[in-house]
Amino acid sequence: MHRCDCSRHALPNRRSFLTGLASIGATPMLAFAEPAEPTAAEDERFMRIAIAEAKLGDFPFGAVIVREGRILARGRNLGRRNADPTAHGEMVAIRRCIAMEGSRIMRGSTLYTSGEPCAMCMGAILWSHFGRLVYAASLEQLATKIDQIMVPSQELAGKASFAPIAIKGGVLADEAMSLFAKK
Repeated sequence: MHRCDCSRHALPNRRSFLTGLASIGATPMLAFAEPAEPTAAEDERFMRIAIAEAKLGDFPFGAVIVREGRILARGRNLGRRNADPTAHGEMVAIRRCIAMEGSRIMRGSTLYTSGEPCAMCMGAILWSHFGRLVYAASLEQLATKIDQIMVPSQELAGKASFAPIAIKGGVLADEAMSLFAKK
């Protein structure tokens, strides 16, 4: 019969357990570094990819979802082709990202889009909890070429305190707007 010396494996007594817990609370938490803010050159690089997607769409809107420098998904407007009024570039990219990577990976990621998102797309961006939105042409610029629902992204984001997001507009706006002259 094997005899175990349980004193060597005994659980700590209550005092040492509580002391251990207290020391955890007193130990400073390690700070997790926020991802570095992308440079203007990186924003332009990914926006050029979104604009390239826009050129392939049946209407000149394209989007790219990026996390830590890696493209997760791309999308282009397929509304006419699919007879789907919700198939905007941003929505297509979000759907593709969910299909390939799952929805959690979008949390904190960046969505680049050739035009400021409409209210529908901005709602999906907020519900997806993106960390950043970068767009090229503004609603005001787009409205000179096509019909737009004139609710700015910043205004919608301001009404969604549950989903903080950084918004940057105007990145390669002239390049994005030039696509409308060709359609």
